[in-house]
Amino acid sequence: MTNESLDIAREMTALGVAVRSAFSELSTCSGELRNAALVAAAAAIRTNAAKIIEANQVDMMSAKSRGITTAMLDRLMLDEDRVEAMAAGLDCISELPDPVGRILAEWDRPNGLNIQRVTVPLGVIGIIYESRPNVTADAAALCLKSGNAVILRGGSESFESNHAIYACMREGLRSAGINENALQMVGTRDRAAVGFLLSSMAEWIDVIVPRGGKSLIKRVQDEARVPVIGHLEGICHVYLHASAEPSIARDVVLNAKMRRTGICGAAETVLVDAEAAASLLPEVCRALSEAGCEIRADETVAALVPQAIPAIESDWSTEYLEAIVSIRAVDNIDAAIAHIAKYGSGHTESIVASDTESAEHFLCSVDSAIVLHNASTQFADGGEFGMGAEIGIATGRVHARGPVGAEQLTSYKYVVRGTGQVRP
Repeated sequence: MTNESLDIAREMTALGVAVRSAFSELSTCSGELRNAALVAAAAAIRTNAAKIIEANQVDMMSAKSRGITTAMLDRLMLDEDRVEAMAAGLDCISELPDPVGRILAEWDRPNGLNIQRVTVPLGVIGIIYESRPNVTADAAALCLKSGNAVILRGGSESFESNHAIYACMREGLRSAGINENALQMVGTRDRAAVGFLLSSMAEWIDVIVPRGGKSLIKRVQDEARVPVIGHLEGICHVYLHASAEPSIARDVVLNAKMRRTGICGAAETVLVDAEAAASLLPEVCRALSEAGCEIRADETVAALVPQAIPAIESDWSTEYLEAIVSIRAVDNIDAAIAHIAKYGSGHTESIVASDTESAEHFLCSVDSAIVLHNASTQFADGGEFGMGAEIGIATGRVHARGPVGAEQLTSYKYVVRGTGQVRP
């Protein structure tokens, strides 16, 4: 093992020991105390907004010099509004019901035993993320709200921003009298730290949550030695049913694709009933083109949309994360559902339809984490769901699915109370 590897091992082991010890304290803290820490952290972010933005400018300059894409720069950038949104998010999370200690079910047995199923924190969570520095605040807040200790490892491109926000979160813990070691951040840009976190920290970490691009999430899923909550891609669809109202179709598709192209909830493919393509697509595609979106289309759609370029097979399974959309005509609703099953990633799909029976068929038949009717896929967001914030969107079927908020970061245990019963 090289000296650099030894240094990484020592640093990460120290983080693991500290955070596991602090979890024992945090897990018994009252909800009121955890909320006080979040409110104090929000105040610290507001007080230090200028320092956070200054640190972000360092990251932005470095990112631009390395030729990072426009979409990635948008994810990275912080301004006064985004910093205030972070602080407001912490306030919102503090006002949510306490997810810890809830009685999910209770029953009495004939022998007199009383049994309760009660929510508890997951434990120590390792969160690995890229680009967006606001994840530092969101992830830390959701973990603390749910009584979980956490080790954060942000992307190297947002290193300075992350640490400026992290300092504010730790200040919140200190203000509330909570052991600040319950929140840790990996202090090196060295990618070897990620490998150690995934492969050698099962003694201290209970679950990993990745948030970032396909390569990061695949690496986490391949290398992690503890359970992983996350999604690999966000190949989201908007399906325009023959009964769709044209103005709703236009507005939903435009927002789903172009509001923010670089997020996982951005629509990448639009499907349209062939019988309605001529009436729906011209207005939809005109709005997309005017917004600067490139359109890739199958033969049926290309015949109706002069500015479209021919789509190829790979377009139906591509997460563009930029101003590009693929559009395909389908025979009917079942063909749309089959297309989504074949090419989708199980993230978020929307149907635009006036016919409620068809809409319900779509909502029941599409097996994705989030399905919507007459609404943009960009509502695939914990904040929009009333969760205050989210760590990410989970597309697996074990434990959490959809937006992962504070409630999704809990498990449960059984509490059994008796009066001296013994089993015969």
